[in-house]
Amino acid sequence: MNAPSVKTIFKSGAVVTAVLVLAGCASVNIDQAVKDTNDTTGAFTKGKLELSRTDQQVQARQKLSAELLAKPLGMDEAVQLALANSPAMQTLLAQSWADMAQASQVGRITNPVFSFERLRYGSELELNRLLSFGLIDILTLPYRQGISRGLMAQARVQLSASVIEQVTAVRQGWVRAVAAKQTLQYAEQVNASAQASAELAQRMQQVGNFTKLQRQRQQVFYADSVAQLAAARHADTASREELVRLLGLTDAQAGQLQLPERLPDLPKEPRDAGIVSSNAAEQRLDVQLARSQLDTAGRAQGLNLLTSVVDVELGIRRDTVTNATAGTRTPRNGYELGIRLPIFDWGSAQRATMNAQSLAAASRYESTVRGASSQLRESYSAYRTAYDVAKHYRDEIVPLRRAMAEENGLRYNGMLISVFELLADSRDQVSSVMAAINSYQQFWLSDAALAASMTGKPMSMMVSAPMAGGTGSAQ
Repeated sequence: MNAPSVKTIFKSGAVVTAVLVLAGCASVNIDQAVKDTNDTTGAFTKGKLELSRTDQQVQARQKLSAELLAKPLGMDEAVQLALANSPAMQTLLAQSWADMAQASQVGRITNPVFSFERLRYGSELELNRLLSFGLIDILTLPYRQGISRGLMAQARVQLSASVIEQVTAVRQGWVRAVAAKQTLQYAEQVNASAQASAELAQRMQQVGNFTKLQRQRQQVFYADSVAQLAAARHADTASREELVRLLGLTDAQAGQLQLPERLPDLPKEPRDAGIVSSNAAEQRLDVQLARSQLDTAGRAQGLNLLTSVVDVELGIRRDTVTNATAGTRTPRNGYELGIRLPIFDWGSAQRATMNAQSLAAASRYESTVRGASSQLRESYSAYRTAYDVAKHYRDEIVPLRRAMAEENGLRYNGMLISVFELLADSRDQVSSVMAAINSYQQFWLSDAALAASMTGKPMSMMVSAPMAGGTGSAQ
């Protein structure tokens, strides 16, 4: 088939191809994606999430990290430090950028292929030029762009969910580190009290005022306190190093890390139970992600149904035959169609895969929606139980122990009880305080888990049994 104008054909083909290729390009604006994530997770990041790509940004992050490490690190400051200092957070952002770029690639047209041939037959020289591109690629461009947008939306939602998960881990790591430090202080007090009691009992046995059994009771309590102190020291080191890893601190920065002496006070009122509503469940990121996956699977199934059966390659040709003997030059113009024939593979396996993936996406979405409200109620139950227990320790048990200690102090001054009873009561009081610290730790861990479950993916938080209020008097 000859065409009236070869140049017109090639020019038109090149222009059409360029327009279509440009139409299929969807740029990836990672800065906008990070801004959207800051908007979505504002309660977690305070708008401080940033991907550092320049020396100025890196230097600003280092300066901020130094300022935060110069004073005791609160929970919010720990999150801010992790956002500014942690390489893991930067890795998360960079990987999300790569995922978005890969998703954008789905909506682009495959580059055209230009072929050139040079053939000589005696005195004839033939030059063949072919520009070809996938016709199905062009026809299905709107579908693939829709899929690309869906995949990019999934990448953004996944980024927000991952950021929430990372921030929640930092919050909980900070709670564990501060609680372990506080517990260690009281474990040292118990050990000192037990050591004094054991030494006094030994002296009293030597002068005949204590039996061997009475002395051994004090000694075994001291031995137990030594083991508990060793465990508390390791727990303090382990929780601190866990926080160091979550914050992404260097060895030098780890040496500068300062933690508060105690956990924050309980809030005046707990969160309202109305947060566990169906609207809150629908707004969760895991529900949004499952819905986006379902929509994308539907679009992909419609597209792949066509491409699994047929594929068409369209090419525009321009050939030139030059006869040196006759002194002639003959141009030949036309087009080619390459069609893949479904002879050996009719695409049944590929279509079965698509059907299964779509069914799995629909079931995953249904499962996520059904479980969302239940998971929120469970998280709120753990949160409210931890709040009530911690409040009970604060308002009831610890004040009672303090009053008992004051009364026993008066009784000791009046010579109504012995020093061993006074030391035993002191140990019981410290043990109650340690149990109260544990209840505070459970509350703040549950608070972080509930906040994550309300916005991001669900995080279960089991409420552990409180520590014993006292170890009993060793007399």
